[in-house]
Amino acid sequence: MLNGIRRRIDSARDDARRRLTNGRDWLFNDSELYQADQTPYEVIHRLGLMAVRYYPPLATDTVQVGDATMDVADHEHATPIVLVPPLAASTLIFDLLPQRSLVRYLRARGFAVYLLDWGEPGRDDAHLGVRDYALRLLPDGLTAVRQHSGSHDVSVVAYCMGGLFSLIYAGAGRDSGVRNIVTIASPVDMHDATIAARALRALNGPARMIRRHTPWRIHQIDPRFMHVPGWLNGLAFKLTNPVGSVTTYVDLLRRMGDRDFVAAHVTTSRWMGDMLDYPGTLVQDFLVKLWIDNALASGTVRLGEVESDLASIDCPLLAIAGESDQLMGIASVRRIMDLVTSPDRRFELAPGGHAGVFAGRDAPAHTWRMAADWLSERSD
Repeated sequence: MLNGIRRRIDSARDDARRRLTNGRDWLFNDSELYQADQTPYEVIHRLGLMAVRYYPPLATDTVQVGDATMDVADHEHATPIVLVPPLAASTLIFDLLPQRSLVRYLRARGFAVYLLDWGEPGRDDAHLGVRDYALRLLPDGLTAVRQHSGSHDVSVVAYCMGGLFSLIYAGAGRDSGVRNIVTIASPVDMHDATIAARALRALNGPARMIRRHTPWRIHQIDPRFMHVPGWLNGLAFKLTNPVGSVTTYVDLLRRMGDRDFVAAHVTTSRWMGDMLDYPGTLVQDFLVKLWIDNALASGTVRLGEVESDLASIDCPLLAIAGESDQLMGIASVRRIMDLVTSPDRRFELAPGGHAGVFAGRDAPAHTWRMAADWLSERSD
């Protein structure tokens, strides 16, 4: 009996020591816990803020994916993957944790992996709009990938706004080498995008009255005044799930003795807290063309002298939506199926909200596996 009591006392003492150590690091030295962006890469090209990363073959025979160990493929598919991120959410979401890294997972599945890093726009970059990202920076990055990989064909895997840039670029009809497109949580019908749709319905009437009865246009505002700072993007993202934001800290206190859990919390919190700015011209473009006018839902959007027609997209396309995405709903993502002419097109649901479907704990077993399986059949 005494031995049992001693064991319980020792266990409680060890748990208290772990909690104190982890709590101290969480409060005062969270760099000891931060785990994102650990997969080695090379920067192969730069243009302005944008950098193109290449992730070399993994140096190990296995990788940890969630709680499982996965063998690294001993072959490489002929068609490389180009990862296209959104803007506010940084590239860290592609390499968030050692056991939850999309770049590491795709490498282990036998793909050459590249990533477009949009950089960190500031107020001096307020002139950057949708046209710059979709029709100038994205194609420049793809050219760099082709030169480095030696492959004319590429597969694009894009998250959220990155998917919109990719679809607009593909719809412009200039690139026969985009072999496959995978979009994840990328809304096409903005008036069917749950939280965003409610805000848009409130704006739509006044905006149309202003356009009909006055010469004033949003693009007449100096784009520097339309610049949205990263902290505001992060706050807006958290407000889409305020209960979840609170319960996350409750879980943290309950599991403070679990260092892996605390490290994951620190890493994901920093990713969400360090969101990037939206350039002012991009905000203007989205407000008018993609949100109020909802141009993509009709299938065409004009950017300067270039018209992007989604009906011209005929390559294989996979669109994945989060089952519980309250920001960009299922119907908004599914809408692309009605607009492209791809004979080989597919829509799938995967567990998770707007961020969880892409990088949550269930993403490797569902979203990532789904995308990798689909691409494996179309990449050689």
